[in-house]
Amino acid sequence: MACAAARSPGDQNRFICIYPAYLNNKKTIAEGRRIPISKAVENPTATMIQDVRSAVGLNAVIEKNKMYSREWNRDVQYRGRVRVQLKQEDGSLCLGQFPSCKSVMLYAAEVIPKLKTRTQKTGGGDPNLQQGKGSKKGKGKKKK
Repeated sequence: MACAAARSPGDQNRFICIYPAYLNNKKTIAEGRRIPISKAVENPTATMIQDVRSAVGLNAVIEKNKMYSREWNRDVQYRGRVRVQLKQEDGSLCLGQFPSCKSVMLYAAEVIPKLKTRTQKTGGGDPNLQQGKGSKKGKGKKKK
């Protein structure tokens, strides 16, 4: 106990960890989602979470090589975690609007859909329509 008390809240090892799986609406609670599915976001990345943190003014560090232990998919897209500082050296909160880890996660899930990187990705729906038309032609050729 004495060792844990000696470490200050400002130490980087004392920052809270947020994995993208905590905010992912494709995950179940057993798979690691920590917020309600109605407020969760589809496939967030650690970079998106870090962008939200830096915009608010919280001290955040991204660790790209870390993986969530419950994540079965080892793709680069699912890697990373963000460490966020909630408390200063003296133990007081960095920002009053974020008293807990859950409040930080809920705010991130609210802001991520509004990010520029999110809105640009949704604009590319045209190739999917072309693929759909191609598959219909293939089905028509099989009929005789």
